[in-house]
Amino acid sequence: MRSDFAARVLNWHEDHGRKDLPWQQDRDAYGIWVSEIMLQQTQVQTVTAYYERFMRSFPDVVALADASLDAVLHHWSGLGYYARARNLHRAAGIVREEHEGVFPKTYDAVIALPGIGRSTAGAILSLAFGQRQPILDGNVKRVLARHEAIDGWPGTTAVARQLWEVADRHTPDERVGAYTQAIMDLGASVCLRSKPGCDVCPVSEDCRALAQDAVERFPGRKAKQKKPLRQTTMILAVSDRAVYLERRPASGIWGGLWSLPELGNENVADWCRRKLNARAGDSECWEPLRHSFSHYDLDISPVLVRLGSASSRVADSDDATWHRLDETPPGGIATPVRKLINALKNTSHDSNR
Repeated sequence: MRSDFAARVLNWHEDHGRKDLPWQQDRDAYGIWVSEIMLQQTQVQTVTAYYERFMRSFPDVVALADASLDAVLHHWSGLGYYARARNLHRAAGIVREEHEGVFPKTYDAVIALPGIGRSTAGAILSLAFGQRQPILDGNVKRVLARHEAIDGWPGTTAVARQLWEVADRHTPDERVGAYTQAIMDLGASVCLRSKPGCDVCPVSEDCRALAQDAVERFPGRKAKQKKPLRQTTMILAVSDRAVYLERRPASGIWGGLWSLPELGNENVADWCRRKLNARAGDSECWEPLRHSFSHYDLDISPVLVRLGSASSRVADSDDATWHRLDETPPGGIATPVRKLINALKNTSHDSNR
């Protein structure tokens, strides 16, 4: 087995790697941190526009810490996995209060921040400060599992331990930041899950999976389980071209986001009387909308109801509001809820008719 793995990856990256991404233009730890959090579970092409908007609004860690969670979640709307945004906001507050607004440079301090695990901490410290820290994101796991023919699903402790050992062994003592970016790019653009470009891979010569003609087998996949299907009914209560929204609890799906209220066991008319002190007017059931999460699918049955009296609307509060359809949302809104609100904007229904 050749010992110049890192050198080959670095040489490949000089000619073929990505160097024009917005978070690569300087070694600012804050920007690298934001990008690494956004890139968890999300493709680069999706992240780029979100990152640029986010950085315009929150140009440094103190600006992020000083912002409201609603503002942060609003900028995250549509990116998914909203715990990332909540943790980012919490961590910014910690950096402001405990590190004088300067992103920390030690591994222990970085990994102690909410939402940062071993690989993310390593990526930030190597990319921003050139520290020798191995990383093991999804793309790197695939490269190393194939190169070493490490069988099994990387989510298990035993397989993860093997991969970390290999990652540490291949991480060079110099040009660590460049290597970190290079091996991530190799996994993202060449060592793909399907149809990998083994013919242009710089480490294919001693790739054990390729030698076994078993590239597609590595890394092992998690045993597939049928996702359960859950159902809920959401109410679009409309009055004066405004729709009633509630803030979801901090924990659970869409934590902290503004959402359409969910209907429990009562009927729409009773819900309107109890919740809004209003008489329900005409109602209309819309076609169900399916939204997929990583562990289950959710079928949303929307019900549009026009309130019989605009004057009976309840007042806004920290956890409930009337969102005028021609105004900016009050904060973050999950994708399916945004779709329903956009559909509402396009209808001719108006509670004043």
